[in-house]
Amino acid sequence: MMKSYKRGFTLIELLVVIAIIGILASIVLASLDSARKKGRDARRIADIKQLQLALELYYDQNNQFPTALSTSTLVASNFISTIPKDPQTGNNYSYAALQGSASSPDTCGSYHLGATLENGNNSALLTDADAAPATICNGSANDFDGIDPIYDVKP
Repeated sequence: MMKSYKRGFTLIELLVVIAIIGILASIVLASLDSARKKGRDARRIADIKQLQLALELYYDQNNQFPTALSTSTLVASNFISTIPKDPQTGNNYSYAALQGSASSPDTCGSYHLGATLENGNNSALLTDADAAPATICNGSANDFDGIDPIYDVKP
């Protein structure tokens, strides 16, 4: 007479393993979400720095800043390859051309450029401009308040 032993897992053992895997997966996904936010914020800051450089190149050639961040002003003149957009929303970054002086409202002698960060504790917010709205150039978009969590720069 032969005895047969069936080897395998019980239903309870399988459910315990699946529950443990589910818990571990939720922990990993929660930590990945914060890493994604930090990555998008790093990209926003890098985009602002690239736009700032393109604006300075534009100013060197034209003795004023453009009234808008557009393909015709920055890309066509090869100051930047493309106008970057927010990595999460796809919207343009905030930009306002500002008057250099009250006596020449048509000359854009300054600007205010910014992006809203997802992480309000980002260390870059300690060194940004935090600028209040100023007088805009004719033809520019309205200026914005640079209070954190907005990372903003001025020339």
